[in-house]
Amino acid sequence: MKTGANFFNLYNHDFIRVAVGVPALRVADPAFNGAQTIALMRKAAEQRAIVALFPELGLSAYSCDDLFQQRAVLDGAEEALAEVADASRDLNLIAVVGMPVRAGNSLFNCAIVISRGKILGVVPKTYPPNYREFYELRQFAPADSALVSEIDLAGHPRVPFGTSLIFRHSGQPYLALHTEICEDLWTPIPPSSFAALAGATVLLNLSASNITVGKADYRRELVTSQSARCLAAYLYSAAGPGESTTDLAWDGHAIICENGNILAESHRFADEPQLICSEIDLDRLMQERMRQTTFGDSVRRERERLKNFESVDFSFDLPLSERMLPERDYERFPYVPSDPDRRGERCAEVYEIQVQGLANRLRYAGLERVVIGISGGLDSTHALLVCAQAIDRMGLSRKNVLAYTMPGFATSARTLVQARRLMAALGCTVGEIDIRPSARQMLSDIDHPFASGKSVFDVTFENVQAGERTSHLFRLANLNAALVVGTGDLSELALGWCTYGVGDQMSHYAVNASVPKTLIQHVVRWVAETGRLGQEVGPVLEEILTTPISPELIPGAAENGAGKDSKDGGPSQHSEETIGPYELQDFNLYYALRFGFAPPKIAFLSYLAWHDRKRGRWPDDGVAIAHNEYTIKNIKDYLKIFLIRFFQQSQFKRSCIPNAPKVGSGGSLSPRGDYRAPSDSVATAWLKALELVPDTEKIAPRASSSRRTAASRAR
Repeated sequence: MKTGANFFNLYNHDFIRVAVGVPALRVADPAFNGAQTIALMRKAAEQRAIVALFPELGLSAYSCDDLFQQRAVLDGAEEALAEVADASRDLNLIAVVGMPVRAGNSLFNCAIVISRGKILGVVPKTYPPNYREFYELRQFAPADSALVSEIDLAGHPRVPFGTSLIFRHSGQPYLALHTEICEDLWTPIPPSSFAALAGATVLLNLSASNITVGKADYRRELVTSQSARCLAAYLYSAAGPGESTTDLAWDGHAIICENGNILAESHRFADEPQLICSEIDLDRLMQERMRQTTFGDSVRRERERLKNFESVDFSFDLPLSERMLPERDYERFPYVPSDPDRRGERCAEVYEIQVQGLANRLRYAGLERVVIGISGGLDSTHALLVCAQAIDRMGLSRKNVLAYTMPGFATSARTLVQARRLMAALGCTVGEIDIRPSARQMLSDIDHPFASGKSVFDVTFENVQAGERTSHLFRLANLNAALVVGTGDLSELALGWCTYGVGDQMSHYAVNASVPKTLIQHVVRWVAETGRLGQEVGPVLEEILTTPISPELIPGAAENGAGKDSKDGGPSQHSEETIGPYELQDFNLYYALRFGFAPPKIAFLSYLAWHDRKRGRWPDDGVAIAHNEYTIKNIKDYLKIFLIRFFQQSQFKRSCIPNAPKVGSGGSLSPRGDYRAPSDSVATAWLKALELVPDTEKIAPRASSSRRTAASRAR
């Protein structure tokens, strides 16, 4: 995104809007079919799509059979193509249509790529099928039988002809299109696989694809798996109303997919023409390819074959100036599926990974006991559940879970009671150690003002308490031949919200270290609802889930011993007042860590998810996460906190964290498991980029963009 660009325009964040059309048609009536195609092209342009895909042989109809050998049909298709090309002259999009094409002495089933009145290229079908209901070799030659690399077509001279054409937009370097046709995708190595290695990011499939029982599911599998393997977008069309039903049926199945995820899908068996649209995140695709080193290895291994690909450049104005938000939804909680069934599966898998990791560590260490500190808050609760399940899995008594609550100067009555109830409900060995005497001794030894009666609650005061708790846990582990289980989570590690060394940053094994706060809440609720650790545990977990998140290290108005808390009996210190809402910070973490997006892109996605309750999706199941709305100013301010804490202040804590199982593809911050970064970096570059994010939605209108503006955008 460049300075002065409209922040609220998807094209300024390396998105593009694409469309797949399923027009009505008549068999062997190219004039009618061309007119239907033109109507959907114009509709796509009105919706600001810049790519429009249409079905295989759509200008003639796929089911012409031997009518393809009639010159009237072939000439009519060329005339229809000329009309389509002429209609595209004033449309800022690239359209891909299908028709039979004569080249040399053969007839080919081809995709025709058109933009701004020009035929950019012709791509013949590589694998015409000739089995079961398909008899394409009766009419069409396969692509590799062609003897030409250019043809004259519909009054356009020397049009590139071949399967190794990649069409690149000169103003958006991430947009590179490749076309294949129907059966090409069904083969063991589709042509698009090599095109992706050659740089194509958007793969297009013109298909007719008659329908049989179960075939729609198989199409989805092919499209999603190919887009995932190729780290690409995949657009798929299929013939709809009007094809001959002499021996076959047609369902008009159109799909838009990005990296294994279906973004849009047509209504099958519709009687009317359809146009589906969605947005492709080209930045995400490029980031994925950059990170997945095996993609680059594949490019290296196939470099000789890839030299055969030819680039065809095209250009038109991108709609950069107007406010234009993507229609696709973004999860407010990217670590937590919004679908209840998938969410349950996710929670179960996260939990099992944690349990297996801890059980294996205990077995290999030759230990049968764990020591864990219980605060009555969310993280230690989750870790304790994992401990109890791991001990169960090992066939041991839960008395082998040595759980200690350690009230300090700011421990609230609510969390203390919750800690006691939880430990008892799980059947652990319950311990309680008041850390205030040892903390006072430490504060006195270092001449801290608190020791002389002053209400000084600084970072030293906080960290002495955290250190005392951890020190006790390690010595208890020594005494009982046990393993100290850490409770800190991924969100806290990202923000540096933990005490380094002899503090909650350290343990023998950290089961929560790659689980973010927003996901922990749902795993805890899942354990409560499934009753897997006993029905008596559920009510305690429900109470814990509604407790404000707090380190409980600073008392209320005055130091008054354990139990000094807020008016409702809960914690008086709230973490989110300092570091920002976890729901936003987890969102920021996901897109910074998983994709490496720049701050403007993260803020844009956050705005899409959070500025309007009707748009963003979230798991509405009663978990104690505020379902808020945030303005762009809120989003920018909290993102700034994240950038400073993540990129500049906290890496030294993450560089030496304990062993912990990596749980999700969204990332781990262990330098051994996933993320490696210097402890001495600064956040200057990120903060500078953050300045491109506006403080208000009221953006002054700009003049219309030009090719020069589009081409010069900062990357």
